[in-house]
Amino acid sequence: EARSLPMELSEKRGVENNGFVQNEAFEDKETATSSQEGMAEKCSVDMAPGAVQEMVLKPYAGMPKEVLLQFSSQARYRVTREILFWLIIAGAIALVCATIAIIALSPKCLYWWQASPIYQIYPRSFKDSNMDGNGDLKGIQEKLDHVTSLNIKTIWITSFFKSPLKDLEYGAEDFYDIDPIFGSMRDFENLLAAIHDKGLKVIMDVIPNHTSDKHVWFQLSRNRTGKYTDYYVWQDCRQAGGSVIPPNNWVSVLGGSSWQFDNVRKQCYFHQFGKEQPDLNFRNPAVQQEIHDIIKFWLNKGVDGFSFGAVKFLLEATHLRDEPPVDKSQSGVIMTAYSQLYHDYTTKQVGFHDIIRSFRQTMNEFSREPGRYRFMSSDDGEKEDIEATMMYYGTTFIQEADFPFNFNLINIANLSGNSIFEAVDSWMKNMPAGKWPNWAVGSPNAARISTRIGKEYINVMNMLLLTLPGTPVTYYGEEIGMENIASGHVSEERVNSGPVVATLQEKSPMQWDGKINAGFTEGNSSWLPVHSNYQSVNVEVGTDPVGADLQTQSTWSNSSLSLYRALTALRNNELPMNRGWMCHIWNDSNVFVYVRELDGLDRVFMMLLNFGQESATVLKAIVPNLPSEAVIRLSTHFSNVGKVVDTKVIKTEMGEGLVLEYKTAKPVHTMEAFQGKCFVAEKACYSKAFNVLYTNC
Repeated sequence: EARSLPMELSEKRGVENNGFVQNEAFEDKETATSSQEGMAEKCSVDMAPGAVQEMVLKPYAGMPKEVLLQFSSQARYRVTREILFWLIIAGAIALVCATIAIIALSPKCLYWWQASPIYQIYPRSFKDSNMDGNGDLKGIQEKLDHVTSLNIKTIWITSFFKSPLKDLEYGAEDFYDIDPIFGSMRDFENLLAAIHDKGLKVIMDVIPNHTSDKHVWFQLSRNRTGKYTDYYVWQDCRQAGGSVIPPNNWVSVLGGSSWQFDNVRKQCYFHQFGKEQPDLNFRNPAVQQEIHDIIKFWLNKGVDGFSFGAVKFLLEATHLRDEPPVDKSQSGVIMTAYSQLYHDYTTKQVGFHDIIRSFRQTMNEFSREPGRYRFMSSDDGEKEDIEATMMYYGTTFIQEADFPFNFNLINIANLSGNSIFEAVDSWMKNMPAGKWPNWAVGSPNAARISTRIGKEYINVMNMLLLTLPGTPVTYYGEEIGMENIASGHVSEERVNSGPVVATLQEKSPMQWDGKINAGFTEGNSSWLPVHSNYQSVNVEVGTDPVGADLQTQSTWSNSSLSLYRALTALRNNELPMNRGWMCHIWNDSNVFVYVRELDGLDRVFMMLLNFGQESATVLKAIVPNLPSEAVIRLSTHFSNVGKVVDTKVIKTEMGEGLVLEYKTAKPVHTMEAFQGKCFVAEKACYSKAFNVLYTNC
């Protein structure tokens, strides 16, 4: 009776779970067993059968596997589970297919050398860090923030190899070392690390055609030492009346015979340039291998690309025939000027493109790592033969240069809207399909913009440079409107450069501020004098090229520097400007007009650039469906930015440039009237719905 009391109480409260209690309420095993049986009986008697069935069929948290399996086999749970399973599979397949479709339809991303302008630095004139009056590698490192402030991601450093030619550094004494005037190899490695830390890339110059006569290869060759005997182009010279008669009439680029007698070897060696720069013999495979080894050395250092210069001179004809004179009546006359001959046997010989392509193949070995594509350009100095220049792009199946250097805008003789159009159109029409253009308005071997065509055109030329399709190349100092120094300021004694003095006037020191020596050096003097206008034209303090009060270029909204930065920002941030269509709209003696647009975007940018005199352009009559109004996005006169103009007639002053923005549902490149006047390199279309670019327009 006493033992039945707890059970009766428990019935009133509900069934008590003793599953986790060990021998606490019972005296022995037998008693516990009988009590549990009794409890079970009472429960089974007092609980209705329907209630038991409902409790068993209803799932609950923590149910054991055996109970869970009973429910999982039921149709309502099995069907739901299968539906979810197949939905997940279908979703995964759809996601994979969508990813593949996006990859297949997406345009190729622009390479780093396409996405940013290139800033070309002549290292001896950029920044002096040790007060010796010569720019150096540490100086470049000190001024990297200036490059980044220009929204530029690529630096091109001209030759800095060890060389005895302190003026131009174009004849290397050692391709594996830094000229002490620029610093040490450690300085270069530090500069390279700093460049990469800032997310920038670096290109360096290599001129493989020749070396310095101080190079160890030449010293060994003139002594006929082993494999170096034929590293250079040697020929016997005739003796007559105590003077040396060269093998033929070939003339050096700098004038005079391209053959120089060597007293050690008692033969003449060939030189396309100065007599201190003997040409290598690229018909010798060992010489080609030397250049490949040099390429590998610097790529292993971390260099991102090369510009190969003077490549059209790599091979000469082996038959040594005289080159034909331009003036046939002078046949047989001794020629001394390079322009007097057709250079049929000393330039662009059969096989030289194969050599350049082999350089490309070596560089491709280092381009396999994602994001580390190695860039290659070529510079052959072609001015008139556009078809020959285009061959440096390679073919559909054989890669050569990513682009050959474009001199079209530099070589314009008479500035006008028509001449600008001809320079642009010539390149775009002759460029092979799918290739990438490039543009430059200055270089180390050409007069600066302000000197060549006038200060009033500095800003409009930079506007042209930075709004054309392709990669713009800016020579240091052009962003602030630097000018050539006067020829009288360049002395023979100062540079010891012989016939190339004239090419130094555009290499004057960078003008950083208004302090002594323009902030280029803290020393007493610089290797070349700074321009006399350095207090008004410099990075920190300067004036508008067309004249204004003394202001700060870094902050003054109407300065050349501020405009340059605004233009690079526009180019980097607006899709039509960096990979869209370019359509020529109009040109005359004063203006050049073109648009940049992208399929799928209704926003269009129109450039109206004045390279002549004051002009009124009737745009509405030229472009059908042109909106009646457009907004000035950028202007060479910053006070005009944001203003709305009537497109019926737009007036521009001499040297004025406008970037107009408007919206239209009928872009110019779709109009029949402009077929044949539109070009696109990396075609892409924009999807507003998905905010992505795709190729199947």
